[in-house]
Amino acid sequence: MGKVYTVSKNVGLGLLVLAVSALVTIIALSIAYDKQRAKNQGKTGDEADSSSTSLPPTTPFTPKQPWDYYRLPDSLIPDSYNVTLWPRLKPNEDGMYIFTGNSAVVFRCEKETDLIIIHANKLNFTTYFGNHAKLSGLGNAAVPAIRRTWLAERTEYLVIQLSSNLAAGESYVLHTQFRGELGDNLEGFYRSEYMDNGVKTVVATSQMQATYARKAFPCFDEPAMKAVFNVTIIHDHNTVALSNSIEMYSSAYILENTAVIGTVFEPTKRMSTYLLAFIVCQFDFIQSNQSNLLIRIWARRQAIGGGQGNYALNVTRPILQFFEKYYNTTYPLSKSDQIALPDFNAGAMENWGLVTYRETALLYDPVLSSTGNKERVATVISHELAHMWFGNLVTLHWWNDLWLNEGFASYVEYLGVDHVEPTWNIKDQIILYDVQKVFAIDALASSHPLSRKEEEVNKPAEISEMFNTISYSKGAAVLRMLSEFLSEPVFAKGLSSYLNTFAFDNTVHTDLWDHLQMAAENTPGLNIPHTVHEIMNRWTLQMGFPVVTIDTRTGAVSQKHFLLDSAAKVDRPSPYNYTWFVPIKWMKNGVDQQQYWLLQKTDTHSQMRVSGDEWILANTNVSGYFRVNYDADNWGRLLSLLNTNHQVLSVMNRAQIIDDAFNLARAKIIPTTMALRTTKYLSEERDYIPWASALRNLNYYILMFDRTEVYGVLQAYLKKQIRPLFQYFRTITANWINIPTGHTDQYNEINAIRMACGMGVEGCRELINNWFRQWMENPDHNPIHPNLKSTVYCSALAFGGVQEWDFAWQMFKNASLASEAARLRSALACSKTPWLLNRYLEYTLDPTKIRKQDATSTIQYIASNVVGMPLAWNFVRAKWSYIFQKYGRGSFSFSNLISGITVRFSTEFELQELKKFKEENLHVGFGSATMALEQAIEKTTANIKWVTENKAEVLEWFTKETMGGHFR
Repeated sequence: MGKVYTVSKNVGLGLLVLAVSALVTIIALSIAYDKQRAKNQGKTGDEADSSSTSLPPTTPFTPKQPWDYYRLPDSLIPDSYNVTLWPRLKPNEDGMYIFTGNSAVVFRCEKETDLIIIHANKLNFTTYFGNHAKLSGLGNAAVPAIRRTWLAERTEYLVIQLSSNLAAGESYVLHTQFRGELGDNLEGFYRSEYMDNGVKTVVATSQMQATYARKAFPCFDEPAMKAVFNVTIIHDHNTVALSNSIEMYSSAYILENTAVIGTVFEPTKRMSTYLLAFIVCQFDFIQSNQSNLLIRIWARRQAIGGGQGNYALNVTRPILQFFEKYYNTTYPLSKSDQIALPDFNAGAMENWGLVTYRETALLYDPVLSSTGNKERVATVISHELAHMWFGNLVTLHWWNDLWLNEGFASYVEYLGVDHVEPTWNIKDQIILYDVQKVFAIDALASSHPLSRKEEEVNKPAEISEMFNTISYSKGAAVLRMLSEFLSEPVFAKGLSSYLNTFAFDNTVHTDLWDHLQMAAENTPGLNIPHTVHEIMNRWTLQMGFPVVTIDTRTGAVSQKHFLLDSAAKVDRPSPYNYTWFVPIKWMKNGVDQQQYWLLQKTDTHSQMRVSGDEWILANTNVSGYFRVNYDADNWGRLLSLLNTNHQVLSVMNRAQIIDDAFNLARAKIIPTTMALRTTKYLSEERDYIPWASALRNLNYYILMFDRTEVYGVLQAYLKKQIRPLFQYFRTITANWINIPTGHTDQYNEINAIRMACGMGVEGCRELINNWFRQWMENPDHNPIHPNLKSTVYCSALAFGGVQEWDFAWQMFKNASLASEAARLRSALACSKTPWLLNRYLEYTLDPTKIRKQDATSTIQYIASNVVGMPLAWNFVRAKWSYIFQKYGRGSFSFSNLISGITVRFSTEFELQELKKFKEENLHVGFGSATMALEQAIEKTTANIKWVTENKAEVLEWFTKETMGGHFR
């Protein structure tokens, strides 16, 4: 249950005085702004006022002074902030949206210093006697005079140089008054816009992670600099203000001849700046208030009125209760607000007590939304609520350990959803959405360890780069493996001890290992070969993962660092020489065996020696983060098993055999034809997870060959394999009238239709065109089931022309449900008409047509189309500087743009173009896409080699298979 905390009368009165004084200050700020607005029009915002000193940046940049370093000195520690913000939801005379504010931060001096260094970015300060701030002391602290102040633009600091030292052990208060632009760049304190009954409506909202709180107010903007925040938001009468804490009281005032409300919030718990949230909106909400915990879902009035928030409200309390029990720790706050925003860069953000979401991640329409939309809402909510403890209550010390925060939430999100939707069997899907997904990246020589050294992650762009698939999905995979070999109860016991010990504090990843080790030692009968530290360090401090090879003729077992390109040079040294302590769960002839640990490069395990028709399968249910290879005989027996009695193996292990085989073949460990043979049984497969694994791997063949002569026979083979699945779903749905009852069956129906239409199965194209034509003839009645809309829209636009495209564009513009708009936005990229795709590319950089949050993903959609790929590549190269400045500086998702566009690259010409692009834009930069660019070069190099070595053999195999021959 959520803890309820109260504010004493004295504290309340103190905050009232603070709020009133803040209003006076706000008026002064507004007057100062009016006097200077013309002068400041067009300024970037991080220049000092004319009355202050500005230090020019040096080139090249060599850190010499404390303010030259990206990490804060350890001399000052914040205790609390009093922050007042007033966002203007209407533009001023110059057409700018602004906010004004003031802050008073109480900090303690840990070490004597004559410098106050605090983060501030793109804020214009009102000066006090020529300085950006003023300083006062608490108690008997002597207050040094301010000698000078300036803004260090490169490192995003406000620097205050004092005439003498602050005294260690004393506390001080730094006062600032400032203004900033309420921009539309989705960072810091920003604005989101939407149409409400034809009227443009503005929301002031925020995104502080990872380094954007400093754009809202001056602060010690590092995760370990936790403090208590006393927040006041000033806003118009027809709006509501929200923040992390529950509203304490509101008062009406007249400011600048405008009637406003000052809303004062309860002091927060001790928390990090990146978890703050400030919102002013005209949204509506639904709520549940039980057991001293208020839960509210906020969204546009039309969305709430249409019932789109109901599912989120229904699952939030059960998920919170599940995590309370799982962590054995009560929810730390008195309320849980969740809000769906029209413009939001990430999928969601775990602000403590006020979680922000994209509309597609929180809103679900029971009539118009698909099963996939429902699953996304549940999983994102579960992920964010998991952070309320792991990440918010206990927080990483620095961003180099981000994987522990995001990897953990990415793992336990499945547990939370499984609790509220037990029939989905969603825990199985982690192997698709996380394990197999990250294998593809972690098998590159340019990968990186989960936990980096602190000194490797300093600049904001380097921090943003940590929000990647390795942190999220590999983190989830290795934590799941850890939970598997400890057992879930032991894992949860260690977590509870960890969370209770470090509540409201910061940790490094080894603190978690300490508590899991204690839990293991206190569990009778649990035996692990080394300490949790020694085992897990090999998975977190070195990149990559092993391929475990089992020779069933001898029982020999070995491990080797798995690389997709076996000839790739690994430059990053490993403290463990790329060996791992590998927990291997395995079965013999369908019977589970005792877990075996591979603790060195080679070993012999006699129980794994088999003969005759006996077979071995290792890594059952993909519980470990490694791939498995066998001797040719055992491979043959497993393939025979797939072809004769595939259901003897779990769906996860059928998916694993396919995925391992294809990737081992790409690494030249087994023959390519061996991997292709794993797909022959698919004509008998009806389950989603094996099909999804197969299609992901076959998609690589499509990407490599859909511009070559191989594609014809590849298409013919896939048509033969998918036809029985298409016919199966046509039968069980009574010719597409009914919906399959199983959760994953609904997903596999989508696969069946998508692939059948793409591969030319008879009757599919007519089905699609008929549905879409019915909709075009009656736009107010869409006959297409929500589950099938994405596939039908895309296929119809691929088959159609300008008439279909323009209709879909109009439906996109009219869509009131975010998930419907998202489906149409993706489908518009499916056209095969070049001029339509080029027009659509131009639309992506026009925020009146495509929201900023969706620009880069829309370009990716176009690039995923074989016709659109060269168009998108030319477009991005021509406009890189603009795209990077507008969309890429700090965006977590920006790296996906590079990886998405280059996914088909497989020729020497494309590789040279990619290298030239890198060289020509070094002066512009690549931000969070820097690593993605290096990986794109590595992947393209590997693709070239693979196509050269395998094209002839692949062509021959598909040719023989489609001609009815037997090729082995």
